[in-house]
Amino acid sequence: MKTTLTTVTLSLAVLVATGNPFERRGGKEKRVQYAAWDDVNVIAHGLLQLGQGLKEHVDKTKGQVRDINAKLKAFNVTVADMGKESLRLQGEGEVLKARAQGLEDREVRVLNVTAELREKTEKMLQERRRVDERMNKLEEKVDGMLQGEGLPDMSTGNTANFSDAHIIQWMLEAQNKRIDDLVDRIRLQQEKLDKQSLRIRTLQHQIQLTKERPAFRRKPEEAVQNSSIEQRDSPIEMASDCHELFLRGETTSGVYTIRPLNSQSFEVFCEMTAEGGWTVIQRRQDGSVDFDQLWQAYRSGFGSLNGEFWLGLEKMHAVVKDTDYILKVKFSDWREDTETIQYPIRMDGEESRYALHIKETSPGNLQSALATEDAGVPFSTRDRDNDRKSDTNCAKHLSGGWWFSNCGHSNLNGRYFMSPPPKQRHQRKQGVFWKTWRGRYYPLKTTTMMIAPAAIENKL
Repeated sequence: MKTTLTTVTLSLAVLVATGNPFERRGGKEKRVQYAAWDDVNVIAHGLLQLGQGLKEHVDKTKGQVRDINAKLKAFNVTVADMGKESLRLQGEGEVLKARAQGLEDREVRVLNVTAELREKTEKMLQERRRVDERMNKLEEKVDGMLQGEGLPDMSTGNTANFSDAHIIQWMLEAQNKRIDDLVDRIRLQQEKLDKQSLRIRTLQHQIQLTKERPAFRRKPEEAVQNSSIEQRDSPIEMASDCHELFLRGETTSGVYTIRPLNSQSFEVFCEMTAEGGWTVIQRRQDGSVDFDQLWQAYRSGFGSLNGEFWLGLEKMHAVVKDTDYILKVKFSDWREDTETIQYPIRMDGEESRYALHIKETSPGNLQSALATEDAGVPFSTRDRDNDRKSDTNCAKHLSGGWWFSNCGHSNLNGRYFMSPPPKQRHQRKQGVFWKTWRGRYYPLKTTTMMIAPAAIENKL
């Protein structure tokens, strides 16, 4: 473009110089020759090219300026959003800091109360020792009286023989009552100490979670692309089972949501006890749910968590697959007698038909009704015959799905019979029974199966 501009400029200069066709010299006019027509065409063509180039350059510059303005506006919006987000995160940080401080203050108060309770307990123990000493002295005096030495006269301080044993009996009963009252007071104080200790552990765990809780984070590029959707990480991961919820401070039984490792989240019923949290996997109590279901129903679960239900084989496996677990089985009969059994267990996945492995059971005892082999006992339903009995489908012969090694040892998922049970034997054997407790096909009233990590055994 610079070369074209120079050429046009020179051509214009030539035209100016030759613009007057006549020139006087010495009083005579001399005719000057005009520029050639081709030269004029070249100059005109150069001017057109120059104008076109200038127009393209101006258009390109305008487009670049518009792009720069748009990027500046987007940048200004991003900066404003990040400023608002920074203020919001700062506010949330202050709230979390205040909550952590509140929890620490509560912990201090609880520790102070615990110290006072311990001091009172120590005083009561000292009082009990003094009472024991006085009782020992009284027993020595009674022995002496029985041997003829006599008892001291409370009014004069002299020794007198008493033939009436009622006085001695009254004194002993009074002392025993004082001791019993003191023991009751100590027991109440110990219960208060246990509750305070549980609260302290809960508060300490909450404080630890607050300290370890990561701040909310947002990716700036995602905020620019979609400012209407908040992208932030969850501050606390979901618990993997009910015992982890217990360790986090939950002490009330009820329905909770858990998410085992490498699994989707789902709801469970947690039974919270003094030693920990148990994940309930089965419950029978009134016959409101039909347990004579097919394989798919037993795999995914059925019923209501607040009533009768079967949690589901896939969910059970998701909970127990990564560590050692304890299976607790509780049942009662129509005479309101109850029994509880515990097993260390391991459970395979669907590829092994959810085979159950139980350890440390002795033949002939209460636990033997659910004893398994080294290879485990797979789960069976009437449409999936996986039991160890080659000539009979136990789930179809009895009722419901179960880990059948044999058709006659146990079945807590059978038909629910109200008391009294059916008289016909072929009907009774389809009910809920546990052979080694009340005998074969004796119908049970309630059953509950629950699981917890094997570590809970150390607290039982």
